[in-house]
Amino acid sequence: MTINVDPVILRLGPLTLGWYGLFVVLALGVGVWLTLREAKRAGLPVAEIESLASWVIAGGLVGARLLHVVDRWDLYAADPMAALAIWNGGLAILGGVLGGTLTGLVVAWRRGLPIRAIADAVAPAAILGQAIGRFACLFTGDAVGAPTTGLGITYLNPGALVPRLGVAYEPVFLYEMAWDLGVFALLWWLRPRLRLEGGLFAVYLALYAVGKFAVSFRRTETVWLAGLQEAQLLALVALGVAALWAAWPRALAARPAA
Repeated sequence: MTINVDPVILRLGPLTLGWYGLFVVLALGVGVWLTLREAKRAGLPVAEIESLASWVIAGGLVGARLLHVVDRWDLYAADPMAALAIWNGGLAILGGVLGGTLTGLVVAWRRGLPIRAIADAVAPAAILGQAIGRFACLFTGDAVGAPTTGLGITYLNPGALVPRLGVAYEPVFLYEMAWDLGVFALLWWLRPRLRLEGGLFAVYLALYAVGKFAVSFRRTETVWLAGLQEAQLLALVALGVAALWAAWPRALAARPAA
């Protein structure tokens, strides 16, 4: 497949609207809508969760951008202000998952909200949003693998994020998107069947971490430790968090409201 699409849809002076930003907004919108739908179905305080969503989104965006900038500091060292231009692409989804989860846990706990029930409402929405966001990489050339003579995508537009134009790269982002959609289907099936409160979120986080760890072997990013990339190390952290979440439900219960 050959892609010759400008990653930027519209330019208005110094501001740009890109495919990446468009799909991120779409992913967030679908995620919030589905979370509120699930919260209503479960009898949770929808207004409180709607307010909580803004904190989760902010924490997720900060975590996603921070992880990307740290991982690709060689690109931002000469122009640190470029780290703020998230509309040009460059969000590490695993950083968004961890940043959004941590922010949501802290804010929900301080407000005395039922953390584990809310997390279960968020789980299907989160993985579906991640799948939608990954599709943006088709237009930007982000999250590809090594050059290939097999199944690959060739980018021709100078704005693409691939290392070299005119070279076919393995579409690793499509593998991750397919995994995310599979996890979403499983979570949707488990919703009425999994009785352990908080269990749906544990399944989501564990399966996403496993998929991220595996698919990252097809990427050609910087190795950080023991032959593993940054995303793989954080995937192991996420897997550990999922195990703790499932093992100690009482330790993660909501704080009684004052």
